[in-house]
Amino acid sequence: MTDISAINGYVSSTANAASTADAKKTLSADMNTFLTLLTTQLKYQDPLDPTDTSEFTSQLVQYSNVEQAIQTNEKLDKLLAMNNNNLGAQAVSYIGKVAQVLGDVMPLENGQAQATYTLDKDVLSSTIMVKDSEGSIVYTENGNKLAGTHTFKWDGKDRNGNQLADGAYQIIVNTTTASGETGANVVTTILGKVTGVASDSNGVYIGLGDSVTANLSDILTIRDGDFFTRNQSSAEAENSTQETSTASIIGEVVDTVTDAAQAAATILTL
Repeated sequence: MTDISAINGYVSSTANAASTADAKKTLSADMNTFLTLLTTQLKYQDPLDPTDTSEFTSQLVQYSNVEQAIQTNEKLDKLLAMNNNNLGAQAVSYIGKVAQVLGDVMPLENGQAQATYTLDKDVLSSTIMVKDSEGSIVYTENGNKLAGTHTFKWDGKDRNGNQLADGAYQIIVNTTTASGETGANVVTTILGKVTGVASDSNGVYIGLGDSVTANLSDILTIRDGDFFTRNQSSAEAENSTQETSTASIIGEVVDTVTDAAQAAATILTL
């Protein structure tokens, strides 16, 4: 992912420092204007009817309060920048691990993508659609109809079985409910390997694959980097076990049929 391989916490602090500096310049200009007006008024006021000094004092106090507020904001900006830097430093440890984050744009890497969708109620039907970066639907399948969280795994092949290029793909889950019922709420999360960390004035972000960026605050879980391969190995082992069980059952059936045939042949011989 472009420009996301390292922390860049100075972006936030630089932007905030610039805004504080502009505020200082404005205050300084206003203060100089105020002092000019003050001295001019004192110069031309009637000695027998002097200007109310309480008004001048009130205005000076107001300018003093504004100056203190700007200094407070400057310190808060520094604290926020330090906090972003600390968050970014902590997020660096996520690189190489698999993150699950709230969102609907999943990274396809090496022909592998994974997401989850949560239904808040049972539905009559659900359809999972995958769209590419241009908004075209490249894949669809029927989803689960029961309330709860369900996993969606995609091998990156379109509806015609063609392998698509790695990149960012959007997952959309549409549901239908009985007539008169409110629609189901669907919450999607995506999983991807963390490839980098970056920050700006709006927060800290992680890169998933080479094309997806997620906000650090949207992370739900962090898993080991071999999460995908481990699950794939478990699935293959389970399929192998099922195939072995099926073969055993078929063998037993064949043996039974053979034994029965042999027994029938023996009876006929007798």
